[in-house]
Amino acid sequence: MTQEYHIRFAQKADLEAILGLVHELAVFEKEPEAVTATLSDYVQAFESGLIHSQVAEVGGEIVGMVLYYDTFSTWRGKMLYLEDFVVREKYRGRGIGQDLFDATLQAAKDRGCVMMKWQVLDWNAGAIKFYERNNATIEREWWNGKIVF
Repeated sequence: MTQEYHIRFAQKADLEAILGLVHELAVFEKEPEAVTATLSDYVQAFESGLIHSQVAEVGGEIVGMVLYYDTFSTWRGKMLYLEDFVVREKYRGRGIGQDLFDATLQAAKDRGCVMMKWQVLDWNAGAIKFYERNNATIEREWWNGKIVF
């Protein structure tokens, strides 16, 4: 029997579980050592309103999450950036990811955003197919730049 799940906005008490899911995502993306943000960093960002999150719960356990923040496109205007999106492997295929993604799209609309953006690894064929099923444009001509301090 499949357990029921529900999607809700994250609370401060959820941040430890959210960070745990970020670590799981980093392992999946073959960069487990790349996560250096601490729970304290998450708390500060959450309390200041810098980051927002929604979580999926099954039986009181957080099994998936989206983490996002507002940003601005000089070409389009206000947008929402989806930083992380993950559902624990054993809970995939139940519609949880789709519901989290739909909730994020709705949050972007509710915030007055004209666009939502995110990144996806070029080798993550499952995620690319998911986004394309959701009518997303996957840009393949832009390269990412970054400087880590």
